[in-house]
Amino acid sequence: MSSQEEKKPSLEEEAHVLYLYETEKKIYQRRFVGFFRKLKKRSGIPLLLGYLLLPWLQIDGRQAVWFDLPARKFHIFWMTFWPQDFMMLAWLLIIAAFTLFSVTVVVGRVWCGFSCPQTVWTMMFMGVERFFEGGRNKRIKLDLAPWSFNKVWRKGGKHFGWLLIAFITGFTFVAYFNPVRQLSIDLFTFSAPAAAVFWTFFFTLMTYMNAGYLREQVCKYMCPYARFQSVMFDADTLIVSYDKARGESRGQRKKGSDYRAEGLGDCVDCGLCVQVCPVGIDIREGLQPECISCGLCIDACNAIMEKVEYPKGLISFTTENKLENGATHVFRPRLLGYGLALLVMVSVFAYTLITRVPLELDIIRDRSLLYRETSRGMVENIYTLRINNMDNQAHKYVINVEADQDFRFIGDSIVDVAGGEVYTHLVRLELDPGLLKRGNIDITFVLQAEDDEKMHDSEESRFIGPFIR
Repeated sequence: MSSQEEKKPSLEEEAHVLYLYETEKKIYQRRFVGFFRKLKKRSGIPLLLGYLLLPWLQIDGRQAVWFDLPARKFHIFWMTFWPQDFMMLAWLLIIAAFTLFSVTVVVGRVWCGFSCPQTVWTMMFMGVERFFEGGRNKRIKLDLAPWSFNKVWRKGGKHFGWLLIAFITGFTFVAYFNPVRQLSIDLFTFSAPAAAVFWTFFFTLMTYMNAGYLREQVCKYMCPYARFQSVMFDADTLIVSYDKARGESRGQRKKGSDYRAEGLGDCVDCGLCVQVCPVGIDIREGLQPECISCGLCIDACNAIMEKVEYPKGLISFTTENKLENGATHVFRPRLLGYGLALLVMVSVFAYTLITRVPLELDIIRDRSLLYRETSRGMVENIYTLRINNMDNQAHKYVINVEADQDFRFIGDSIVDVAGGEVYTHLVRLELDPGLLKRGNIDITFVLQAEDDEKMHDSEESRFIGPFIR
């Protein structure tokens, strides 16, 4: 056999196998205390407390934040919104999106790293895991060890803690749609509605799965934000970056040695930045979609740099321009554009919210009969007024009609409408047919509260009569 034939690779060596559904390797994150871990913990606590405590607050005898779906009322502190106000919800979501875009242009994915619910809940679950199973090395050993009483009670305690947190999370979420005080009694007395029970345990299961098992896979594969974040990044966006010019080549070295003469950089290749990463990436490979900008790798690297007496900042929150050119441009067109759009939308939303009148008037003409002639020879139209008092207080409303002609108003011109009530009121308008110059006349119903001049609304309609030549 010739030497060329001996060097020819086999079929197995030429084949490249691509596993599309490779099993995800479990990440054993190492806990490392530093500035960014403390910041991450402290930024998540207010959001967590707000989520858990808001349903228990009471305002004017009701739950402060309560989405009452059967009554189609959405109580948010001192204001009550109705389905007619959903346009404001759409605007609020758009404002939130532009706020996220603006923040991303400046500081990257800090929302993901510090305030995202997936991050906050995963952090709590990992705290329970460390409490029962110990640090990173102990957890690895426990998973590799055979089943024993020690392993059973530690694993069982961990899952009990996870389920407890998940249940509190699911119960709290459902409490935003059901009065929390009654829901807590009904659940523990087994008298809660079937829908409330279903959704409580559904969100309990989802929380248990997401924070307990999926964890980083939500950030890496399920969250769309990781996929389109690069569209909002520019060369001046703050991101977690590794300084390759300073760190390469990596390698072990003796303390006090002239490592530069050996062709080494400041990176000692300890791997600690990978061990503390919650999504298991190596930041030294460059910016990756999975990176959530939590800064934990910065804490770990700075500690090592301090230990070996090198300057900190080998891994840091910095910009591409800063690494390459030594300068960062704070004001740039994209940021100014997002900021201006956000300012305009917030201003319009605030004005709409401040000037919002919690009152709606709908006019429904009797379409089964265009008009009728009364015994006195008058032309009469019938109208149904649908008065929606979206305020929490009762009001007395005065009904007036504005038109070119002097109509005779038949019915109560003053009505009492309770807070949150939709009141239906029937009225009639009469007019001398001799005053009809054309077949119909434009009219406007005006509704005004006696005790609040801001509570008013109007609705246009038509008075229809015979066409007189």
